Amino acid sequence: MAAWSDASRGDLRPTGHGPADGVPLVLLAGELAEATHSRVDKVAWVTQVHGSQVHAVQSEEKAFGLGPELLHLGEADALVSASSGVALCVLTADCAPLALASAEGVFGAVHAGWRGLHAGVVEAAVDRMRGWGATEIVGSLGPCIHVECYEFSQQDLDTVGEVYGDGVRGRTRASRPALDVSAGIAAALERSGARMAPGVDACTACGDGYFSHRARRDLGRQALLVWSTSQTTKQ
Repeated sequence: MAAWSDASRGDLRPTGHGPADGVPLVLLAGELAEATHSRVDKVAWVTQVHGSQVHAVQSEEKAFGLGPELLHLGEADALVSASSGVALCVLTADCAPLALASAEGVFGAVHAGWRGLHAGVVEAAVDRMRGWGATEIVGSLGPCIHVECYEFSQQDLDTVGEVYGDGVRGRTRASRPALDVSAGIAAALERSGARMAPGVDACTACGDGYFSHRARRDLGRQALLVWSTSQTTKQ
């Protein structure tokens, strides 16, 4: 299962690495688990650095304390797991929040800014899932900045276009060069042998109710949470 929050939940960034520093995020995870009749014991998150590192979350990794709590796993821009009871989290305010799933129960969460996209974070996450036995992998994209709002330098646009093709090139409403992040994500999934499925098609910059660093210099972050509804734990 996957869910994307909006700004109505407030800023969901944990303020630190301790058990009391991400209460809004943990509360949201608990509500989602209850609504889907699933179990979440841990919410795993990472310090995002716009790279391609993927952290694999094992079921035996310990959270703080005894209840559903935060599990900080260092620096990365994607997480994968096959464990029930674990919710994977990435935080965004224009970058692409990509949920990954497979029939085998391996799932993932990816934070893809343009640098991470160019570095291959999507392909790296899919590859790690395949290493855990996933075959047919599906990706769903949540709210991110859309092409009409994402003016981009020609040099950087050429850099991304060299990897993912001319489909990532677009124009803003003012006819300035722009990056189509959604097209880049779709191209990265295709390159990795995965496919795109419907997600939440909303622009964080011009849509209602989302944090946007590019449009408004917002400090707050919305969250993507991905978790398993299975009651069995896989390794």
